[in-house]
Amino acid sequence: MYEDRPPLDPHPLSPYVAWAGHRNRDPILEVLHTLFPKEEAHVLEFASGSGMHLHYFAPHFDHLRFHPSDMNEEVFPHIEKLTAESGLGNVGKPRRLDLTQPQTWPEDEEFHAIYCINIFQVAPVSIADGMMQCASKVLAEDGFLFIYGPFKVDGKFTTPSNEEFDRTLRSAGVPEWGLKDTADLNRAAEKHGLKLDQAVDMPANNFALIYRRA
Repeated sequence: MYEDRPPLDPHPLSPYVAWAGHRNRDPILEVLHTLFPKEEAHVLEFASGSGMHLHYFAPHFDHLRFHPSDMNEEVFPHIEKLTAESGLGNVGKPRRLDLTQPQTWPEDEEFHAIYCINIFQVAPVSIADGMMQCASKVLAEDGFLFIYGPFKVDGKFTTPSNEEFDRTLRSAGVPEWGLKDTADLNRAAEKHGLKLDQAVDMPANNFALIYRRA
């Protein structure tokens, strides 16, 4: 279906991730335009990787302050280089944030929006617990958590192409790789006082899952 798809490689700077991100970022931007606050506010990105998404979204929202984060500090120079080259004044310095290590989570900060794009395919579903717990700690009362990606729903693949993608991921032989189930994310959310507020069908058989405080 996607003859131009590069070889699978989940490294943040890989051709595969760049290809997937370019294919999906305009539909994501369209949804974010309807969700992001209209007044000044702070936005946190979980798992920023190369910073590709952040630097595409930030120019469209001058009134928002974007905060990149990632568990891998090796990507920070690339993010900072993109920020410097873009001249954007609304992107903060990248921060180390590991969703499995609460001591790395923000302290005494509040974010009106948190988003995370395409990490669950190549990460253990157990990080969902940390994601929801961290979000519940730093999310503004009227804020939201936006998670984007392909998922299974109630244990089933929603399309043949998503099932094929799952097989491709699992063929790499890494136990945690593969499409995750929205039910697992919802259970983690409920455990930490969040609930699924909206599920938006997106192009390429993906979903935008929007969580808010219960």
